[in-house]
Amino acid sequence: MEPFVEALFKTTVAFFGILVYARILGKEQMSQLTFYDYVTGITFGNIAAMIAVEPRKDIYLLLWVLTVFAALNYVMGVVTEKNRPLRKIIEGEPTIIIHNGKILEHNMAKNRYNMENLMMQLREKDVFDVADVEFAIAETDGILTVQKKSIRRPVTPDDMGMQPAYEGVPSELIVDGDIIYQNLEQNHLDEAWLMKKLREKGYESVQQIDYLSVDTYGNVYIDPVDDKLKDPVNITD
Repeated sequence: MEPFVEALFKTTVAFFGILVYARILGKEQMSQLTFYDYVTGITFGNIAAMIAVEPRKDIYLLLWVLTVFAALNYVMGVVTEKNRPLRKIIEGEPTIIIHNGKILEHNMAKNRYNMENLMMQLREKDVFDVADVEFAIAETDGILTVQKKSIRRPVTPDDMGMQPAYEGVPSELIVDGDIIYQNLEQNHLDEAWLMKKLREKGYESVQQIDYLSVDTYGNVYIDPVDDKLKDPVNITD
């Protein structure tokens, strides 16, 4: 039984170590995954995994290694944020792959791009003809940013001289049966108004609602816990 208790203890230490340090380091590991971030993320995970499987006598040493690695990563993030030349060295720079419908082979070679990868990423951007592309830029996180030629871009209200009304972003007022009071206050609303809207739709309790939001025009969207679908679509075989 003792080995299982020891494994439980070490795994718990590794879990909370990753949780704490990941929160300190921020969201960049996920949202802007450069090659440097990818490597450091794997190393970070490997050290945490070693904490869970190595003998108990080494756990505090490995926890110290994890702390030092997280601290160095944090310091490097602060330094590169303030030092652009160093940031360019560590994270790289965007590279133009297509310029005015012409593929720049020397830049593709520099970024280890091949035609199959390029065409796949273009198709992901709904582009099937290189001639339609004004610019295609390989970003530091591996994403290909594509700007179509103006003649191939969809017509916007601005192109037609129209001035659409401001839309904004819908505000969540109920999530998983809980009222988001901060959002109510930001929208100059109160719980009485919310309950009135629920009763108008035939609901008596907040717990009946999975999600409720209100847009800038005052339109309310409600998704109840029980959707009561008569014939739900099944896309499985």
